[in-house]
Amino acid sequence: MMFKERINAQKAKELFLHSFQPISKIETLPIEECDGRIIAENIIASIDVPHYRRAAMDGFAVMASETLGAGTGSPVMLRLANIMEKGTCMRVHTGSPMPEKSDAVVMMEDTVLSGDKVEIFAQIHPFKNVGAIGEDIQKGEIILNRGRLLRPCDIAVLASLGIGNIKVFKRPLVVIIPTGEELVPRGKKNLADGEVYETNGLMSAMYIRKWGGIPRLLEIVTDSPDKIKEAIISNLDADMILTSGGTSVGKRDFVPAVVGSLGKLLVHGVGISPGKPTALGNINGKPVLCMPGYPVAGIVALFFYGKAAFRRLGHVPDEPERIVRAVLSGKITGRTGYKTFARVKIDNGIAIPLATTGAGILSSVSKADGFVIIPENIEGRNAGEEVEVVLIE
Repeated sequence: MMFKERINAQKAKELFLHSFQPISKIETLPIEECDGRIIAENIIASIDVPHYRRAAMDGFAVMASETLGAGTGSPVMLRLANIMEKGTCMRVHTGSPMPEKSDAVVMMEDTVLSGDKVEIFAQIHPFKNVGAIGEDIQKGEIILNRGRLLRPCDIAVLASLGIGNIKVFKRPLVVIIPTGEELVPRGKKNLADGEVYETNGLMSAMYIRKWGGIPRLLEIVTDSPDKIKEAIISNLDADMILTSGGTSVGKRDFVPAVVGSLGKLLVHGVGISPGKPTALGNINGKPVLCMPGYPVAGIVALFFYGKAAFRRLGHVPDEPERIVRAVLSGKITGRTGYKTFARVKIDNGIAIPLATTGAGILSSVSKADGFVIIPENIEGRNAGEEVEVVLIE
């Protein structure tokens, strides 16, 4: 089995993302459970907030015209009362309803209270320190738009409107299928030569959960076309399929062919390094990412293709990469024709290269803070050059 013609990394991503539609499944949940969820409908205010005129400061409600001429050397004297009329004022607290006929609040610090007499040392204008009806939210206003990623402060706004439940998109269910004769579960003792513990599936499941999805991590599947096909067919209720291993051109690399037999193999062989053996496909309208078995190649494929596909699938809004600038302590080399992901550690503004090769050196990612991404047409970056580091977390 040979690779299909290698395709540019970005073109492969665009082809992949256009091969499927975002999920349409919706559920209704209490707002208390909606932090980090995606709204499936526009939220329209059914009431004004506030729904009454309210004091915005602790102090005294007045008719602003009664404070005309008040100053530090010439206070105006008003009588503290229970009704508002000419020559009176009423005590209010922040959030209190404004008394009828009052139109402003004098702050406590601009007054002196003596018995039922209040000396006012500041002239104020109408509506000073008063919250109008609908000042925060107006009835009929669209408060939150469909597709918004909810934060705790958004949920507080929903609570201020008296909303108890909202419709959100269901979390994408992602099945993760680790393949390989050499893989063994972590509980096994005394590894034989050629055996390795399964790590890619575990890592992928944890990232899917971190991104807001529901991972379904299967047990290890042997390098058998029939077993791989059976694992995929048995999990077509999932919204997305991730496989790990079996994507190269060896005698036991069957995954891309199986994907092609069940659906459409869009790409096999992409311009990323590490990660060239990555395959991208679609089965029954569901995106399929076939990650290489080497751990570093797998995580690069997961971040570059899997994360983008997951976000589109789940209606998750795009967000900019977390990037810091740092100065390289040593030269890093790119690979012509490939988007190269060079692992670096950051120390006091210095980017220290860890590895640009070695797709199986998983610890190099654990030690790294991020990647310096070298474009396809650049041979590398030199020591002393300022670069952008895309943070892993």
